[in-house]
Amino acid sequence: MMKWILGLLITSPLWFGAALYVASEHGGEKVVLETLDERGNSFFTTLWVVDIHGEPWLRAGKDDSTWIQRIEATSDVFLVRDGERTAYRAEIVPYETERINETMREKYGYADQLISLIHDPEGVVAIRLYVPEPL
Repeated sequence: MMKWILGLLITSPLWFGAALYVASEHGGEKVVLETLDERGNSFFTTLWVVDIHGEPWLRAGKDDSTWIQRIEATSDVFLVRDGERTAYRAEIVPYETERINETMREKYGYADQLISLIHDPEGVVAIRLYVPEPL
């Protein structure tokens, strides 16, 4: 019995990692965000999404994530959702983070609670995607 308990304790980081993977990959709707660097190279990030007033919102677990840095440099992005690629402009909206956290929790439930364990609440950032007005 003691070996079993010791084995469980030793492997608990692996179990936690596996749980995080399952939650992130199978916890609900996923989208792909395409951001561009200053040279126009595309980078793809798989994320969760929520909709508020007909607009998609994303959440970054860290305010210094590389995809957030690319949005800060170039706010034009593409979102692939249900196989459809749509152009948006991204806006980082720090004052909406709590609302996005709550909306993510409602939509993704326990998966969101688990993923939130690895985020520093001070570093989480909300990102609004909107279609820019034509000139």
